[in-house]
Amino acid sequence: MKTAVPCYYHLDVEVSPERVGQVSRILGAHLRYWDLENLVDPVCRNAELLLRAIDQHATDKATSVEMWWNGQHLITAVGGDDRDLRPDQDLRACLADIAAMSDGWGCCSSETGSKIIWFSRRARTGERVPLVPTAPEPSLRQVLQVPRALPAAALAAPAPAPDDALAGAR
Repeated sequence: MKTAVPCYYHLDVEVSPERVGQVSRILGAHLRYWDLENLVDPVCRNAELLLRAIDQHATDKATSVEMWWNGQHLITAVGGDDRDLRPDQDLRACLADIAAMSDGWGCCSSETGSKIIWFSRRARTGERVPLVPTAPEPSLRQVLQVPRALPAAALAAPAPAPDDALAGAR
């Protein structure tokens, strides 16, 4: 059985018309490397829509593109540093297309004021693969074997009745 390893990719790019196609090909190559061939077309199309909209409407073209794969969902986020960009007004048509082609999407601001638009695509039932299990790591560097203070038979003996405990305390 094939297993999925969680994956992450980050790309910083100065958006320009010729860079949009390059970024799309880079994202597609990473998706193929992660064995996610079926997600290449919708993810690259959505990323191209966002990058073209940022190129048209943003004054600051510095953009970050991130992808996360967890074995069931691929989340792609595009963040721009332009504080004047208003996704609800400037990117309305782009966001409608992204909503139609993705399983989920959203928009938020970071602490620095940059705008982040993300969308997700999930692997269909036949394509879902389990994550690679990770071995637990010990929390202590040295394991101590502590002997029992009481034998196991004494631990299994019935507890004294509550009335006996109160009588002994008087």
